[in-house]
Amino acid sequence: MKNPFRSVRIFAGEMVAELKKATWPTRTELRDSTLVVIVAVIILGVFTSIADFSIVNVVTLFTSWVG
Repeated sequence: MKNPFRSVRIFAGEMVAELKKATWPTRTELRDSTLVVIVAVIILGVFTSIADFSIVNVVTLFTSWVG
């Protein structure tokens, strides 16, 4: 029977080795990327709200003609 803890230890060691190879963003890059994400979320939120409001009004208009 294989020892499951040995597999976990090997995995953890390989994971740490790969993370050491990674290039991490500088504080400025991280701040700029975060700002881009926040602005994109706001823009998409406004677009979704306007689209939803418009669709609700169009459906309400069409249903008022029928009923």
